[in-house]
Amino acid sequence: MTTFKVLRFDPAKDKAPRVDTFEVPAEKGLTVLESLYYIMENHDGSLAFRSSCRAAVCGSCAMHINGKYRLACNTQVETLKSDIITVQPLAHLPILKDLVVDLTNFFKHYDEIKPYIIPDSKLPEKEFVQSPKERRKIDGMVDCILCAACYGSCPVAAGEPGYLGPHALLKTARFVYDSRDKSTKERLQLVAHNKGLFRCHTIFNCQIACPKNLDPSGAIAKLKMKSVWSSLKEILPF
Repeated sequence: MTTFKVLRFDPAKDKAPRVDTFEVPAEKGLTVLESLYYIMENHDGSLAFRSSCRAAVCGSCAMHINGKYRLACNTQVETLKSDIITVQPLAHLPILKDLVVDLTNFFKHYDEIKPYIIPDSKLPEKEFVQSPKERRKIDGMVDCILCAACYGSCPVAAGEPGYLGPHALLKTARFVYDSRDKSTKERLQLVAHNKGLFRCHTIFNCQIACPKNLDPSGAIAKLKMKSVWSSLKEILPF
């Protein structure tokens, strides 16, 4: 058997969070998400958590498992090499119930960076043409699944709700370096302020937390340089 210690909190009824303990049969290949379903079906049907695709694509089951941000659906219990598994919701986000957090602010900031391609006013007659070389510039960045692990791990986002967050800034880079997008100047203006690029303290938590091994810290650094260079070009005679 594996012991699961799961943080429980219902703000409508509880005064403070607590940790409930459950025993789950140890089976080869069992994931943390399947274990949570076992707990819900066999121990406590009121346990709340998010999940959808079960294939590490939708990002809805991101949570804090044994000290790290992970996707519950692709984390096998045996790989954690522990008889005790702790499961907590994403940090510093308001808990709606148990492992379900309020992502309103997370998606508000995502919407602020205009997360869609803004082309020239003249559209191509057919599809946009993008060469393999141009596509490689956004490799990785397009794989962000908006799981919010980076946002939950970011101490700057924890202390400043207005901070755009690593997810929104990584997505900004994804469009800035996309050859089909022609709004670089507007995009840099949307993020080059003290609650955007220059609020990032380069702590690298987001880089460590990302379950897709993406590099929000690196993308933010590139955008900072691009923003500064863009400002210099407007004031210097070259």
